[in-house]
Parts: sequence; structure tokens; C-alpha cells
Amino acid sequence: MRKTLFSLLALLPLTAFAVTPKMVTLEVPTMTCPVCPITVKKALVKVPGVSAVSVDYEGKTATVVFDAEITQPDALTRATKEAGYPSSVRK
Repeated sequence: MRKTLFSLLALLPLTAFAVTPKMVTLEVPTMTCPVCPITVKKALVKVPGVSAVSVDYEGKTATVVFDAEITQPDALTRATKEAGYPSSVRK
């Protein structure tokens, strides 16, 4: 998990740090083929405020870094659901 956070944060431009980014992991149990993560990632990066996405097919999760002043986790789960992959926030 720590390696994932650092690799995601390394992708962010320096201006993204004007606001402290939030990170959430979504459970995406309906990813059943190796192509599914591509669709999930495309859906999440389209959400305003999302700055980085990492999808783990084997773990059936998506880790998202976002600006909480622009979006919230419910918008992220809505995006995956609309793409055909219902998700929930990992507790």
C-alpha cells in the first residue's frame, strides 16, 4: 500500500499539492477479465478532481487520489457503476 501511495503521488504535478490530496481505495468485485481495469481507470480519471488512479485487477481494487474540494468518494463509485463496474469504498 505504501509503495502504491508513493507511486501515485509521484505522478502528481506540484500544483496538485496546493490542497492536500485525499486517497481512497474502492472495492470493484465485478472486474472479471484483464481488460476490465482499463475501463475502470478510464471512468475514474474522467471525474473532476481526480489526479491519479491505480487499478489492481488481482486485488479487484482501484486506488484513487483526488481533491476533496472538487469531488467525493460517492462520485467515484457512481463513475465506476455507470461504466458497468459497481464499487464501494474499502473500510
